[in-house]
Amino acid sequence: MYPILFHFFGFPISTFGVMMAVGFLLSSWIVARRLGEYGLDPELSSTILIYAMIGGVLGSKLYFAIDESLRSGQAFMTLLLSRAGITWYGGLIGGTLLVTWATHIHRVPTRVVASCVATAAPFGQACGRIGCFLVGDDYGRPTDLPWGIAFPKGAPPTELTVHPTQLYEVAWLLLVGALLWRRRRTSPFLFGEYLAAAAVGRFAIEFLRINNPLALGFTQPQWIAIGLLTIGLSGWLYFRGRPEPLSLASTA
Repeated sequence: MYPILFHFFGFPISTFGVMMAVGFLLSSWIVARRLGEYGLDPELSSTILIYAMIGGVLGSKLYFAIDESLRSGQAFMTLLLSRAGITWYGGLIGGTLLVTWATHIHRVPTRVVASCVATAAPFGQACGRIGCFLVGDDYGRPTDLPWGIAFPKGAPPTELTVHPTQLYEVAWLLLVGALLWRRRRTSPFLFGEYLAAAAVGRFAIEFLRINNPLALGFTQPQWIAIGLLTIGLSGWLYFRGRPEPLSLASTA
């Protein structure tokens, strides 16, 4: 694996950081195209990107620092300022909150922006998971399957061949992204479908991960996935039959 891609004036540039940046930029490009379909200014995607990046990074770091400090007793500020701890759930919460705030500031319909983001999020998230694979993080349990991979420089390192659960999630997210793109003109609440689909994938793949159960045999990520599935489906049911404030343009 390749945890560090290169050094820039002595500062290590990680493959995860590069893939996270690629994910944000790819998502911004998709959002720009979707905004154009609604007749909105595609340049607004750059503004949304800034809010999503700030909210996503802050949310992920806060989630990691609070969770880890409660679990291990380590100092909150030390964890917050460390290079580790970019968690998807925290990034999702922080990014969603800040982008929602941005829609009110810039006077664009929140539901429309959520629909645009929903088609981009799976692909951006997939880029992040590729980054996890490249640095050897978030892998699964030991396996003797032919595609098992060892991460001798991983976080933490392992010489055993394990499930590359990062790639399993990449495959699922790409499938979800393709499905949501096809449903962008028919779904009553595309963001709800994204939350539900991402949650189902994470819940299933978590059985191959090495996190300890929290309650009833399910891990913390699985319980959060259940919550996201509930929120996504509830939102879908709420908006079913309620037209969006803006209609999609007739062009593809």
